[in-house]
Amino acid sequence: MAEETTPQTELNTSTGTTEPESKQSGNKRVKALTILLTVVIVGGWFGMKWIISGRKNIETDNAFIEARIVSVSSKVSGTVACVLVGDNQFVKQGDLLLEIDGRDYQVQIAKAAAGVGMAENETGGEQMKVEGARAALQSAKARFDQAVLDQNRAEKLYSRDVLPKEQLDRTTTARRVSEAQLKESEETLKRAQVEAGLAIKSGSKAKILQRKAQLNEAELQLSYTKIYAPRDGYITRKSIETGVNIQAGQPLMALVPLQDAWITANYKERQITYLKPGQKVEFSVDAYPGRTFHGTVDSIMAGTGAAFSLLPPENATGNYVKVVQRVPVKINIDKNSDPERVLRVGMSVIPVVLTGRTSGEVMKELNPFK
Repeated sequence: MAEETTPQTELNTSTGTTEPESKQSGNKRVKALTILLTVVIVGGWFGMKWIISGRKNIETDNAFIEARIVSVSSKVSGTVACVLVGDNQFVKQGDLLLEIDGRDYQVQIAKAAAGVGMAENETGGEQMKVEGARAALQSAKARFDQAVLDQNRAEKLYSRDVLPKEQLDRTTTARRVSEAQLKESEETLKRAQVEAGLAIKSGSKAKILQRKAQLNEAELQLSYTKIYAPRDGYITRKSIETGVNIQAGQPLMALVPLQDAWITANYKERQITYLKPGQKVEFSVDAYPGRTFHGTVDSIMAGTGAAFSLLPPENATGNYVKVVQRVPVKINIDKNSDPERVLRVGMSVIPVVLTGRTSGEVMKELNPFK
């Protein structure tokens, strides 16, 4: 019996496999399949969550902070007397920014005031001329009336052969002379009235009004020598110093009201399907990693950025290649999320618009069997 069992034991040894080793190999395969299945399920779940989140919350990295830059310039020319602000300084509306030497304009005011006084004196003298011309007209009328009476009387006497023809001719000539003098007096009165500014029905004195207007203009020019901040903001691009001679309309500095800044986000045309004004926005800025700011969608531009570019594309000519267009979206920044005004114009922004869509709505949209 012992001799018969020996070859069987050797045969089992020569196969090199035993029953416990095969069980271990099967367990490893089951573990590997389990791990693979778990990875697929988890990856699919996270992938589906990412897809749903991407359709619920619309994101872009093509966005920048913008603000209206107010250019500060002078309305008058002159020499800068003093500059009261520095670069990047915050100023409030009404703060004095700089002052121009106003001595030249003070001289203009003095001249204009003297002109008003002279006009008033001239008007008084011209009024006297009018009165004198009116008296001369009345005297001319009296002489004309007397000449007419003398001529009529002379004609009656001449018809009775009482008065000689020579005397009649003299009375006729005297009447003609008095008539001409009357017309001359009337024209003199009209000219005097026009010079005195009394020809206007309202009776306003044109010269005095003209001089007063010049005085008001001179005072206004003097007020322009002080330049004030038109609104709250930060001073930038200051290119002026004390003692520099400037011209009217010359840009002196710029004012940036960061409190009214906004975001211009250029979304792809496929992303604006569910964008609406009033939706909440969360955005981050490269300059402040880890910090989240908030805002609200204000409006969507009426066209794509390419349509309003300097050289818009002409797709009707040549070979056409479709390019995904981008539509600018204006996003207002919540002032409470940026109380320190750390956001600056031109900073890169990554805004995420919260459309408010539910996961069910997104899943219905992704359903291939609908």
